[in-house]
Amino acid sequence: MEKLTIKTSTNEYDVIIGNGLIHQISNFLPKNYANVLVISDSVVYEKYGEKLKAALGDRKVSHSIVPAGEASKNIDVYYQLLTDAIDSKLDRKSLIVALGGGMIGDLAGFVASTYMRGIDFIQVPTTILAHDSSVGGKVGINHEKGKNMIGSFYPPQAVIYDVDTLHSLPQREIRSGYAEIVKHGLISSSSFFNEVITTNITKDISNPILSEHLVKGIQVKADIVQRDEKESNIRKFLNFGHTLGHAIEAEAGYGKLSHGEAVSIGMLFALQLSEEIFHKSMPFNQLYQWLTDNGYPLRIEQFDLEQLLLTMKRDKKAENAKIEMVLLEEIGKPSLYTMEDDWLLSQLKIFAEKVG
Repeated sequence: MEKLTIKTSTNEYDVIIGNGLIHQISNFLPKNYANVLVISDSVVYEKYGEKLKAALGDRKVSHSIVPAGEASKNIDVYYQLLTDAIDSKLDRKSLIVALGGGMIGDLAGFVASTYMRGIDFIQVPTTILAHDSSVGGKVGINHEKGKNMIGSFYPPQAVIYDVDTLHSLPQREIRSGYAEIVKHGLISSSSFFNEVITTNITKDISNPILSEHLVKGIQVKADIVQRDEKESNIRKFLNFGHTLGHAIEAEAGYGKLSHGEAVSIGMLFALQLSEEIFHKSMPFNQLYQWLTDNGYPLRIEQFDLEQLLLTMKRDKKAENAKIEMVLLEEIGKPSLYTMEDDWLLSQLKIFAEKVG
């Protein structure tokens, strides 16, 4: 078992990573909560929901289940969950447990942050992707015009990461999660990046390898979040690949491409721009080959590039109607760069020809 402690200006909480932790969850609760609401999706709850409820012992435990998929991260589902919290008689000393992937963590965390002006919640991630989203305190829901446009910063009281839940993931979810691990490598160090892209994720990944990658990825995020909790400066580096990635997700329709699949395309594009702007060689070909070998869908020819550009301009990181992107001066040295629309559109056209 590994434990990392995240210390920010507003909170301190532990991230615990190990095997079989769902069955031991009562040991890791920071307080003795009497009333607990478990929020999960239809797929995850069937696998782990009753086990988690049983592990919570003789507390009053209720549950709410939402449809699986990013489409559930909307205002109607959010409102229904608030109703469920009221019906479950949660008070300010109650606990919400987010059992699932990034969608559930964002959604349940946003419910917790706004119910009675904020009650405690913990993250129990069940996807590789959630190693990124469960740490750092960003919670929220999507708007039809943009991803994560409605939300807040609200850290959990703990993150309890049971690695055993990750081995039943479909290949698409493994791809999605590993895209964020690659991102953490690119913005932190060439050694971490090279370690990840020599891993074939189409084969079974052993617990030790997976745990090591998760711990390293979480540590990269923790180091940044601890210095910039509210994304005023360096936390923006964690958005590497996300400007185009979020636009692709929105234009494809949430759920058509997984978050990590879209971000992988965004990272490739960011590497192309980095080479153009900083005149340094970037690992574009290495990353492209690894993504191709591991089955990532990379073609963007089906998208209207001008519409993609407009969607990128609606990104919440855009400033003064200018697109600001995270680029790399070199591996491990991210920086923010604002660019003009015409040039960016010309680069999108070049990129579309490269990836097909």
